[in-house]
Amino acid sequence: MKLSFRWYGVNDPVKLEYIKQIPTMESIVTAIYDVPVGEVWSMEKILNLKEIVEKAGLKFDVIESVPVHEDIKLGRGDRDKYIENYKQNIRNLGKAGVKVICYNFMPVFDWTRSQLDKELEDGSTTLVYYKEQVDQMDPLNKDLSLPGWDSSYTKEQLSELFEAYKKIGEEGLWKNLEYFLKEIIPVAEEADVKMAIHPDDPPWSIFGLPRIITCEENVDRFLNLVDSRYNGLTLCTGSLGCAKFNDMARLVDKYSAMKRIHFIHVRNVKILSDGVSFEESAHYSGCGSLDIVEIMKMLYKNGFDGYLRPDHGRMIWGETGKPGYGLYDRALGASYITGIWETISKISK
Repeated sequence: MKLSFRWYGVNDPVKLEYIKQIPTMESIVTAIYDVPVGEVWSMEKILNLKEIVEKAGLKFDVIESVPVHEDIKLGRGDRDKYIENYKQNIRNLGKAGVKVICYNFMPVFDWTRSQLDKELEDGSTTLVYYKEQVDQMDPLNKDLSLPGWDSSYTKEQLSELFEAYKKIGEEGLWKNLEYFLKEIIPVAEEADVKMAIHPDDPPWSIFGLPRIITCEENVDRFLNLVDSRYNGLTLCTGSLGCAKFNDMARLVDKYSAMKRIHFIHVRNVKILSDGVSFEESAHYSGCGSLDIVEIMKMLYKNGFDGYLRPDHGRMIWGETGKPGYGLYDRALGASYITGIWETISKISK
């Protein structure tokens, strides 16, 4: 296991020198955020970012994410142009020594929550998904702004995208994903960069949009689209694990044994009584619905040597910053995960 930490660049209030102080921390997970989706990342920008990370004594191994343009997902317009640009990004990142690229194939919106600062009983604040709140949201209301949503779209553009995705449905999205993979995976093999798709978060349809990386059956289908070890997973325990139909320890066991987990996000979630709503919790197993110890045991059993990062944390101890991405609770999560790994390792020997 290689411990890593997400960092949002030089404007991130969480400084690299603080991240470096977390025991056993190896790598930074980051990206270039000022290039429009679909365009090529220049070698100059990539190497500049790499230099900043490595000067802090950390490795520049994982990119999260290289976004996929909507024309690729919809299979229209300038799809082939954007795929060629994507291939060039893989080549450029490979030249810079990047080992894994995380991406997703979620239409329009990335991860969705209904509230970013829900206060828990202990006084910490966290991200939550309450079905009742989500059901009342209008995604075409431009006053609505949540993380994972591209606020650059106009209301008319969003309406057009919704209608386009409604027409292609899930099978159309699968078809376009297959086309994309068959184009980029050979390039990833040549560049020695593992592609790692992130599951849909949450793993069900949002606002009527199709979502397909949601469950074991669909993950199997995805992996079989291009049966290459370079076509793998960013297995996010919180994204898949917020659905009761996903047995996370078993899925981690299955896909780590197949050597198709290249990157894993470990976080805990508390599934509420309606079976759909959930709250992001502290990483400790007892705080949520996932057995983090069992998940780590499965990774260890199968010799997992990929990248792991503690995922979304609560805001604790008065910290302010990007929701889900403060320093303190993620650092606690990293130490908790490392402690589990060390214990399993010593017991096993």
